Amino acid sequence: MTEPYIVEVWGKPVGVVTKEGNAFRFHAVAKPFFALDGAQFTKPGHARLAAARLDFDQARDISPDLSSVRSLGSASHWASSLPCGS
Repeated sequence: MTEPYIVEVWGKPVGVVTKEGNAFRFHAVAKPFFALDGAQFTKPGHARLAAARLDFDQARDISPDLSSVRSLGSASHWASSLPCGS
């Protein structure tokens, strides 16, 4: 079993990523990141990017479209489309 990854956004812990098979599952520990709870990503960094995007959208008072975040392919595609390079 691999070690869990702590996901931080701007220095604050927002969740933990655990490896499950070929995917990484995000487990939120704070609001507003519960919207991503249970989402799967192809890389741990994609979970961090998704959390950072959610935090950014919340700060700007924008409701992000999270309908595509629940599946491995969509979540990875959504996170990889962010402007924060990989």
